Amino acid sequence: MLNGDALVTYTFGLELGKFQVETVQEVSALTMEQDVVEIRQITSTGHLLIRKQPGARKSGEVTITRGLDKSTVFTKWIKTTLENGDLDQARENVTIALKDANRKTVRRIQLSGCWASRWEGPALGVGQSSAATEKVTVTFEDITVE
Repeated sequence: MLNGDALVTYTFGLELGKFQVETVQEVSALTMEQDVVEIRQITSTGHLLIRKQPGARKSGEVTITRGLDKSTVFTKWIKTTLENGDLDQARENVTIALKDANRKTVRRIQLSGCWASRWEGPALGVGQSSAATEKVTVTFEDITVE
């Protein structure tokens, strides 16, 4: 190992509104997409010309793996958004804070207009020694990375 090399570990804090409500085990599959529109034209010489242009922006998604210290506030929000047909009242801003080993925030990912769109319960098996984790897919309308 070289001098100055250090094992850097990060944790993820989850903020609902303005307050951190939970520390999560993993954040994955953070995606944001945009449609691609193909425009086909025939040139004056008779050749096919295909151009691709950006189309409408799609909603983004992120998968959050929750550990054993589940927040009741975040759990209640998940249940509300999955059970409530009126998402306008259930939408909330969610911030994922990447924290270093000293618990100092080094990056913030702010997601706006969020709702829980999928929940996966823990895998249950006889003789399983791993912790019972659950996964929540959060769909969002906009993203800001600081």
